[in-house]
Amino acid sequence: MNTAYQNSTDPAASRHSHATRLVHAGLALAVVVQLLSSLGMEHPENGKPGNFLFEVHEYGGLTAFAFILLFWVVVTARTRGTPWGLLFPWFSGARRAALWLDIKHHAAALREMRLPPHDGASPMASAVHGLGMLLITAMAGTGTLYYFFGDDGGFMDFVMEVHETLANLAWAYLIGHASLAMLQHFFTDFHLRSMWSLGHAPKKDS
Repeated sequence: MNTAYQNSTDPAASRHSHATRLVHAGLALAVVVQLLSSLGMEHPENGKPGNFLFEVHEYGGLTAFAFILLFWVVVTARTRGTPWGLLFPWFSGARRAALWLDIKHHAAALREMRLPPHDGASPMASAVHGLGMLLITAMAGTGTLYYFFGDDGGFMDFVMEVHETLANLAWAYLIGHASLAMLQHFFTDFHLRSMWSLGHAPKKDS
């Protein structure tokens, strides 16, 4: 594929509002900080406070929770972008059928060792994004709950077990999401600037 760029802009590049892009960037950064800090943090123990990375993790989690709440507000209020029905197709028979067809379409492309053309309205990609929103909401929410109510055993122990399990899923989601975005950037007409820039993404030649 020729990846030379034209001066014209891709109309699809403007499908995400500035608010969506800004909140998405803030949320992504907060989640990355939270996950990376978890690798070296030391929890408070025997009256000894946690280390610096533990504090970074705590405040990164609170920031992620604030951003994911803001993201829900933006998704609800925005006038363009992925519609609710694509993000959460589980309650519609027609949406579920479209999702299943899209999954089979992607599976067929992978069997041929190729990427399907980028589709901003892909039922599968949209549903995965919706699951990602739920995942980050639950992960940041359980961490925030623990931050404010502390370690009093019982229910809070369960909350932290859920939080740690969701963090592992968040690692998988982050790596998979970023990897697929890079692959689509280099091998399809998708451009990363469509989400990671406040301007228009240059149009790629096919």
